[in-house]
Amino acid sequence: MKEKTIKCFFKSMICLTAVSPCFFAGAQNPISQTEFTPDPAPLVVGDTLYLITGHDEMEATPNQFVMKDYLVFATTDMVNWTHHAPIFNAKEMFGEHENANASQMAYRNGKFYFYPSTSGVPVLVSDSPYGPFVNPLGGKKQLTYPDETNYGGHGWEDIDPTVFIDDDGQAYLYWGNNALYAVKLNEDMISRDGDIKVFEIKDKEAFGPDYEEAPWFTKRGDKYYLAYASFCPEATDWAWADSPLGPWKYGGQIMRAFEHGGMGNHTGMCEYKGQWYFFYMDEGLPESHSRRRTASVVPFNFNEDGSIPYIHHDKRGVLKSVDPLNPYVRQQGETIAWEEGIGIGYDNIHCVYVNDVDPGDWIKVREVNFGEGAKSFNAHVRKGKPGSKIEVRLDAPNGELLGIVDCASGNDWKETGCMIKKRDGIHDLYFVFAGDGNDLMEFDSWQFNQ
Repeated sequence: MKEKTIKCFFKSMICLTAVSPCFFAGAQNPISQTEFTPDPAPLVVGDTLYLITGHDEMEATPNQFVMKDYLVFATTDMVNWTHHAPIFNAKEMFGEHENANASQMAYRNGKFYFYPSTSGVPVLVSDSPYGPFVNPLGGKKQLTYPDETNYGGHGWEDIDPTVFIDDDGQAYLYWGNNALYAVKLNEDMISRDGDIKVFEIKDKEAFGPDYEEAPWFTKRGDKYYLAYASFCPEATDWAWADSPLGPWKYGGQIMRAFEHGGMGNHTGMCEYKGQWYFFYMDEGLPESHSRRRTASVVPFNFNEDGSIPYIHHDKRGVLKSVDPLNPYVRQQGETIAWEEGIGIGYDNIHCVYVNDVDPGDWIKVREVNFGEGAKSFNAHVRKGKPGSKIEVRLDAPNGELLGIVDCASGNDWKETGCMIKKRDGIHDLYFVFAGDGNDLMEFDSWQFNQ
C-alpha cells in the first residue's frame, strides 16, 4: 500500500518534526503503516510474539471487502515489528469469491496450526508461522462447514474462529457471526472431539445487550474470558466463565464503538513477558475506511477482581520496549517501529525487503541498545541509484547524523557500509533515505559493528 495520498500525508507531517518531534516519537499505532491489517490475532511462542492479521487491499471500497490473503508480523520487544510475506491466499485454495476473514493460529508439538475463515473454518499446518501451509485434510476439506450450523440463518455465520489450548492440553475452537459455536479439538488439532455446542447469544445474563461476531477466547488464572464484537458500529464486550464451555456471565464493555475510530472491531488479548496486551482494529491510516482497517495494540492490566477494565484507543500504543533491540546482530530492514513513505516488497530469495524508497522517506527503530558504542555500520541493498544514500541518525529524522552509507549498487544484493560516530546508551534509530529521483534502492538488512 503506497498510494501517493498516503505518502503526501506523511511527508506533510514530517515537516512538523522540527517544531513537534513528539508526533512521531509518541506514535506507535497502527502497528503497520505500509499495509491495511484487520483482525489482529496474537500468538506467543517462546521469546516471540507473532501477530497474524488479515489484509485489506487498496481496491476495497467502503461497500466492498477485498481480502485475499493473511500477513504475519513478529516482535520480541512490542515496539518494533518485523513484516513477513503473505502466508496463505484464501482465494487460491477456497475459490475466487472467498474472502480471507478473521483467523487465528495455534502452536503445538512443533507445528503451527492456522484456522482462517471463509465459508466455514479450514485448518492448515506448517513447521513455521510464515508457512508454507498445507491442508492436512486434503483438497478443499474443512474442519467445519456452513451446512452443520443454522443458528444465525445466513451463509456467513461460520467465520471468525478463535482457538485455545487449555492447561490440561484440551483444545477448543469457538467461532460465529450472529451466532456462537464451540467444539473440542483432538490433540492432532485437525479433527473434532464431540458435537458442536450452540450458545444462546440472546441470553443477556451471558452476553449482555448484544453479541455480533469476532469472538476471542483466552484464560487467566482459573478464569476463562470471551471478548467479542457487539452492535454495529461495533463495540467490544466481554464475558467470563469457570469452565471453557461456559456457562458464560456477562462482564461489561471493553471499548466503545468508534472509540477505536472505526465501524467494526476484532480484538485479541494475550500475555507476553509478564504484561497483558489488547489488540484491536481501527481506521488509523489516511486512506482507511470501513473496508481498509489497521491493527493497533495497547497494554492493560486486569482489575483486582479479575475483571477486564475499560480500555481506551491510544495512538501512543506501547510506550516502553520490554527488551531493547540489539543492533550488533543482523536486523531486517522491514523491522519497523514507524515509517514514512517506504513500501514492502517480496521475492523468492530474500522474501521480504524495503522498497519504493524516495528521497526523504525514513524508518524508525525504537530503543536500540548501543551499549558502549559502535564503530561502523553495514547495510544490505540492491538496485541503488547513483548518489543514493542512507543517513543514519539518532532520536529524530533530523537528529544527530552518525554516518552516511553510499548505496549505489547493481541488481544483485550488495553489502555496503560506513564508519560512524560512537554513541553509547539506548536511542531511537532513524534511517533517512536521500538521493535524486524515486525508487532509490531496495533495503534488506542492517547491522552495527563494535
